[in-house]
Amino acid sequence: MFDRTGIILYTLDYPACAKFYAEVVGLKILFTTDMLTCFEFGQAYLMVEQEDREDQINTVNGRMKQCLRMNVANVKAMAAKIRSLGVEVDYQEHSWGTVAKFFDPDGNLCAFKDSGTFERQIAAGKPSAPK
Repeated sequence: MFDRTGIILYTLDYPACAKFYAEVVGLKILFTTDMLTCFEFGQAYLMVEQEDREDQINTVNGRMKQCLRMNVANVKAMAAKIRSLGVEVDYQEHSWGTVAKFFDPDGNLCAFKDSGTFERQIAAGKPSAPK
């Protein structure tokens, strides 16, 4: 079917976002050029790329609602780690799992989600057609 899947995150502040995903979130860099950085993103990749056409990207007030979610073993520890680096984090514990929401330097919403609960939800769920 697919050889690889990935997400391209166009940003107006490429240097700050590339540094954020490498140094704060801790993603492994697969390759980089002067206009983009490609990170390992679980079984996929995340490409952070400079968007130099402001009319082609939704800015903070007009941004489409989206979230880059990263499942991790320990949400609380990851939230504490990025808090210690100066990132504001909204840590939440729910019956369906634990999340920590934060923003990258370009205003993109990101979240850590606990892997254990997510995997149990998949195992308990039965695939069905969308209604």
